[in-house]
Amino acid sequence: MTALAEAPAAPAAVRRGGGLGRYVLVRFLLIPPTVFLLTTAVFFLMRITGDPITASVGDRLPADELRRRVHEAGYDRNVFAQYADYLGGLARGDFGTTLSDRVRVTSMLTTYGTATLELVAYSMVVALVLGPALGAVAARLRDRGADAALRVFAVLTYATPVFFTGLLLKLVFAARLGWLPVNGRLDTADEIDLDAGGHGGGIYLFDALRLGDAAMAGDVLRHAVLPAVALGLLSTGIFLRVFRANLIGTLGTDYVLAARSRGVGEWRITTRHAARPALIPVLTVIGMQAAYLLGGAVLTETTFEWKGLGYELTQYLQARDYAAVQGIVVVLAVIVAVANFAVDVLAAVIDPRVRY
Repeated sequence: MTALAEAPAAPAAVRRGGGLGRYVLVRFLLIPPTVFLLTTAVFFLMRITGDPITASVGDRLPADELRRRVHEAGYDRNVFAQYADYLGGLARGDFGTTLSDRVRVTSMLTTYGTATLELVAYSMVVALVLGPALGAVAARLRDRGADAALRVFAVLTYATPVFFTGLLLKLVFAARLGWLPVNGRLDTADEIDLDAGGHGGGIYLFDALRLGDAAMAGDVLRHAVLPAVALGLLSTGIFLRVFRANLIGTLGTDYVLAARSRGVGEWRITTRHAARPALIPVLTVIGMQAAYLLGGAVLTETTFEWKGLGYELTQYLQARDYAAVQGIVVVLAVIVAVANFAVDVLAAVIDPRVRY
């Protein structure tokens, strides 16, 4: 009785049944300031070199026409007044108009954003399939030759630039073997058919399935293999190392030892008893890896001419089209913030310890 009386009281959050609601609210409230700070930084960094119109088309316009366009766009006003107008436009969902091709930034983001999300989704599938699978092999063969080789592979996939990996894949599987397409998201004829039918500009795999065209769906996947593998390998090594380390830890826990003493097979122990707890740390790094893959998508899309936001970002940077660049950066920031929020919530639901 004395021991019970002197036992320390449980934390208040535990007595209330957990702090999931508060945890989710705090993580959600972190999204707006994160996006705001990045948007502010991009805006003022872009203005260091002067107004966007002069920077993008100043060398191609007469002086009078240039002054007129700068004045009409309001870029000759105080930079803080421009910033206030820019924030007001963002609050209304108005990202402005691109300076080089005069299209609405929101239209450009809608058209090419789905292509980037499609590529990142394919890449994440590659990383989540290869990483834990190879990590399980490394954990089961700990300190053997295969384990050492896989750990070296993990370091190489993380350290190798994605454009170099992409060029190697193109050289081997496209140029030499001719197994897969070199560039693009779809054969030109199929892409024209999608656009003509009003289905283009979205996630091509869904478009092909909605049309019931199995051949087009296969073509979409064939075009996605090389860029998805090139980009997915960036995160494969991270997932491999995280899963390997945690699987080794769970294989030494009491409940795994108890299952082994009952005669449960090693394969069942690994897949049923040890793999689930070891996957939780993998889930917690998915958000960070999503941001990493979005950054890698810029070089991947350029290497494979995958017409997404990354590819368009390089084109607009070359054209010094700051309005388009700002819009792309804001959207990417929102996607990364939301992805991290979703992963944080998922991890908190799976493992209550994360909430405290």
